[in-house]
Amino acid sequence: MSLLKLDIYHVRNIHKASLQPCPTLNLLVGDNASGKSSLLEAIYILGRAKSFRSASIKPVISLDQEHLIVSAQIQQTAEGGVSQLGIQLDGKTMAIRINQETRQQRSELAYALPVQLIHPKSYELLDGGAQLRREFLDWGVFNADTRFLPMWRRFKKALAQRNAALKIKRFEQLAVWNQELAYYGTIVQDYRQRYLEKLQPVFIAISRQFLALDTITLQLLCGWDSSKTLLEALEQDMDKDLRYGFTHSGPHRADFQVRVEQQLAKEFVSRGQLKLLVLGLKLSQVQLLADGQQPLGCVLVDDFAAELDSCNRVKLLDFLVALNCQVFITATAATDFGDLSHIPNYKMFRMEQGCVNPY
Repeated sequence: MSLLKLDIYHVRNIHKASLQPCPTLNLLVGDNASGKSSLLEAIYILGRAKSFRSASIKPVISLDQEHLIVSAQIQQTAEGGVSQLGIQLDGKTMAIRINQETRQQRSELAYALPVQLIHPKSYELLDGGAQLRREFLDWGVFNADTRFLPMWRRFKKALAQRNAALKIKRFEQLAVWNQELAYYGTIVQDYRQRYLEKLQPVFIAISRQFLALDTITLQLLCGWDSSKTLLEALEQDMDKDLRYGFTHSGPHRADFQVRVEQQLAKEFVSRGQLKLLVLGLKLSQVQLLADGQQPLGCVLVDDFAAELDSCNRVKLLDFLVALNCQVFITATAATDFGDLSHIPNYKMFRMEQGCVNPY
């Protein structure tokens, strides 16, 4: 899967841009504030229907404009099969089009264009709150198995209903929602556990290409006392849940840990090593998709030189080229990419004041 043509309208300082990227490696060069990150942001919006730089879409829309538009022609397979994707956002409403048909679910975009992002704040995956890790984990499960999403949605619905019953103390409803939440929550937990077990050996193998660390492990924390069933945990928490008006136990409180030498990675390794572990996690998700013959979509790497030393930049480029997926990487200078003579197929673009041109 790769973008054949990308059109961007009113994304930050990119008022109008169009490019025909390489199906493999695309290198974006330009000064700070030239629009490099905005171009990656546009691709991310096309695949995720949200920005990675702003919680609200309003700041992403160019000044004096009412909405942004990102559209693309996507080649689904090497043999052919071109599809059309498009999204329009105005801060209040969202319009999604796939092959000239209006769609309602942003998940349809996500399946059509899986996007993996590596950027300067990626280290927060292991240094920040548990929600970031749940989102990372669920993105992987979501792309690996289409059966996960409906189970996750039913769990979220049951959670919302149970919380509503707790707030108004509808005791007669709680037994029903306990059963519903426990059933779907256990399924969500099982999907996550199986995915993490598949991810771990891939993550360890990739991380060791960048780091000389022994005994790296991934551990899922399910969000409740694992010595009990989820139903038992919900029933045990009933008094506390009624007092506070929300559900304390369940997959919505889940987390996972990266451990090095049996210690929590963020407390054991350096900040530089932590960033490389996050890089290993992100790349292992893409590798796992490739191993499962799933669509790879795009890998976006923002501010290449800021995150990696020259040795690890070479390793990352070689890894991505071997993976044979479409990649977009930004840097302030062409020299940041090092020697490209061994890379058979790539395109380089220059960004200036929101305009993109061949380098």
